[in-house]
Amino acid sequence: MKACLVTGSGGLIGSEAVRHFIKDFDYVIGIDNNLREYMFGVEASTEWNVKELHSLFDEKYIHYKADIRNMDEIESIFNKHSVDICAIIHCAACPSHDWAKKEPITDFDVNARGTLLLLEMTRKYCPEATFIFCSTNKVYGDRPNYLPLAKTSSRFILDPNVFINEDVIIDGTSLKGVSENMSIDQSIHSLFGTSKVAADVITQEYGKYFGIKTGVFRGGCLTGGHHSGTELHGFLAYLGKCILTKKEYNIFGRGGYTVRDNIHSSDVLNVFETFIKNPKAGNVYNLGGGTHSNCSMLEAIKIFEDITGNKAIINYVDEARVGDHMWYISDMSKFKKDYINWEYTYDINMICNEIIESLKSRM
Repeated sequence: MKACLVTGSGGLIGSEAVRHFIKDFDYVIGIDNNLREYMFGVEASTEWNVKELHSLFDEKYIHYKADIRNMDEIESIFNKHSVDICAIIHCAACPSHDWAKKEPITDFDVNARGTLLLLEMTRKYCPEATFIFCSTNKVYGDRPNYLPLAKTSSRFILDPNVFINEDVIIDGTSLKGVSENMSIDQSIHSLFGTSKVAADVITQEYGKYFGIKTGVFRGGCLTGGHHSGTELHGFLAYLGKCILTKKEYNIFGRGGYTVRDNIHSSDVLNVFETFIKNPKAGNVYNLGGGTHSNCSMLEAIKIFEDITGNKAIINYVDEARVGDHMWYISDMSKFKKDYINWEYTYDINMICNEIIESLKSRM
C-alpha cells in the first residue's frame, strides 16, 4: 500500500493536497485539529472541508484530529502507517504574523517544533519518503521593502530607472521578482516569520545532513476557492468575501498600493507533484504567481467589484503591519529551470472568479 500524509488537511493547500493525491496513492492520511478556529474564530473553521473530504473519499481518506506538537500522537500515526508513507505534505501552521504576537510560544511550537517532530518521525519510520514543507516568503523579513520602488496609479513597482532589464539584480531581485538568493538576515520578520525561518532551515538540514528527500517551498499568497480567508490570513479570499457580502474591509497602511503574487492551489499541487516525482534533497524554491499572476490591493478591489457588481467598503488604517511587504513577486526561475515542463494554469482573474463562485456556493 502507498500512502500520502498531509498535515493541515482541512486548510486550503492541505485539503487540495488530499484531493490531488488521492488518485496517485492507495489512501491519504490527514492530520488537522482545526486550530484555525481557535486562532481566527468560527468563520475560519476548517471542519466543513474535513467533512467534505470524508464524503468524497470515504475510507480512502483517514483523518486524525491530532496536534503536531504532541509527540505521542504523531509518533502513533507514523508508527501505524510507516511502511506505507511515501510522501509527506506539511501544510499545518500558525499562518498569521499578526496572530503570532498574541501567543508567540504557541506560534513557535506549532511552526518550528511541530515541523521538527514531523521530520524526526519521517527519519525514524519512513526515511525514503519525500517531505515537502510549506514555508513562506516571510522568511525574507522586510528586506524586499528596501528595494528601489516606485508608485503608479494603482500599485508599487520596481523602479524602472533602476530595474531597466532582467540582468539588473539587487539583493536577489530582478524584473522576474525576488529569488531564493535574497538574504534572510538583518531584517524584521515578525514572530511568525522567525518561527517559519526555524522550520525552513531545519527542513533543509534534514535533507542535507540526513539525506531525507526534503523540499522547502517559500510561498507567496497561496489561494483558491477552498480558502477560508480571514482578516489576519488569506487577504484575497477575505477581500472577495467582504465585497460579496458588503462588509467593510480594512487596509493596513500604504493606501492599498501593496503588491502580492497569487498562485492557485491547483498550481501549487502541480508543483508538489512535480517535485515528488524527482525530488532534490534539501532544496529551496520560491512559490508564487510570479509575473504571471499578481495584483495590488487596489487592483484586486477593482477585479472583485467588477465580478460581483458591488462597491467595496474600504477603511484605510494609517499604520502598516510590522514586517509587511510593500511589494512582493516571486521569481520562479529556479523551479522552472529544474522542472522545465511545469506551467501555470491560473491567472489572477481566474482565481478571483473562482473565489466568488465558491463563496456563493457556500452562502
